[in-house]
Amino acid sequence: MDVNSILAEAKKLDASDVHFIPGIKPITRVNRDLIELEQYSEISKDDIMEIYDYFLQGNVDKDEYYRKNKVLDISAEFQDIRLRVNISCSEGLPVIITRLIKNELPTYEELGVPDIVRRMTNQEQGLILVTGKTNSGKTTTLNALINFINDNYNKKILTLESPIEYKHKCKKSIIVQKEVGVGGDILKYSMGTKNSLREDCDILVIGEIRDKETMEAAIETAESGHLVIGTLHTKSCAEAIDRIINFYDISDQPQVRFLISSLLKLVISQRLIKNKIGTLTLVPEVLVVDNVVSGILRKDKLTKSEVEDAIQSGSNNGSIGLINSLAKLFTDDIITLDQAKAQLEEKNIEVLNRTIMQMKLKKETEDSQKATGANA
Repeated sequence: MDVNSILAEAKKLDASDVHFIPGIKPITRVNRDLIELEQYSEISKDDIMEIYDYFLQGNVDKDEYYRKNKVLDISAEFQDIRLRVNISCSEGLPVIITRLIKNELPTYEELGVPDIVRRMTNQEQGLILVTGKTNSGKTTTLNALINFINDNYNKKILTLESPIEYKHKCKKSIIVQKEVGVGGDILKYSMGTKNSLREDCDILVIGEIRDKETMEAAIETAESGHLVIGTLHTKSCAEAIDRIINFYDISDQPQVRFLISSLLKLVISQRLIKNKIGTLTLVPEVLVVDNVVSGILRKDKLTKSEVEDAIQSGSNNGSIGLINSLAKLFTDDIITLDQAKAQLEEKNIEVLNRTIMQMKLKKETEDSQKATGANA
């Protein structure tokens, strides 16, 4: 099994992932579609062990960790691109999923990240969260934030990543990147977050906030005068707030709500959906935490619907509701109405229809005014 040849083919197809699974041919994922590489044979037991050895490169510590835990995340390189490799176990054999990381980091405009997110990176301290489900582009957005700060501000940025995907070069800022996990630079996110207080950094970037210990360390770091940017695995801004609070015991939750109401600056939740031409388009939801939202976050009985309502009605402060994002993509002829509806619960479909009508009316009015001005 020629792994180099398979990776070269995946790169040629502009694939995001390659799946090496015993018993089937190598599979690539291109714009969310799974595509079999027909020119290769099915992966045998011997093949998968060779592929396993290819990615581990004889690292005894990583091999020992996998054999003990049956799961391993590592980074690798192929030609001029970096790879994020996940190895798990099925029926006693490794299953290997490889993410191909593009060298060229897209700009904000290319990604479709709202400008308010870029503007919020000039905060001196506080907490910014990038959230979304698996394969929603969180890591790419996070690195676009790092790249923008690096281009424009004189800061020291410390990143904790598992594994490191994009390699940044120091420009206006100093960047120190640390790989988290077995065989990496530090064992756990929580350890790296706590130690950041001694490393004289201005901005701490946490690749994933997975547990209470890391969340506590992130809050402590933000409290001490740093800007902390992290990711959470949630599908909406409201769920992100709920996840933070539920890391803690009920008795501690009032204090946590007070802390995040003062420290949290912005949450962006994003989805990637197929557009009309078959490529992927970013659908953002943005919560900007102003005085009104802070008051909501302090409430004893905070509900997701209250947060969602605050987002939907907070366009003046830069917040962007999911419904508004979907309506705009539809009115701009980027996605179909069915694609927009598929992202929402049934109860919100009527709100989507009304929002689309309002946007179309506004657009028609603006076009008419432009035409009148041109004729005058």
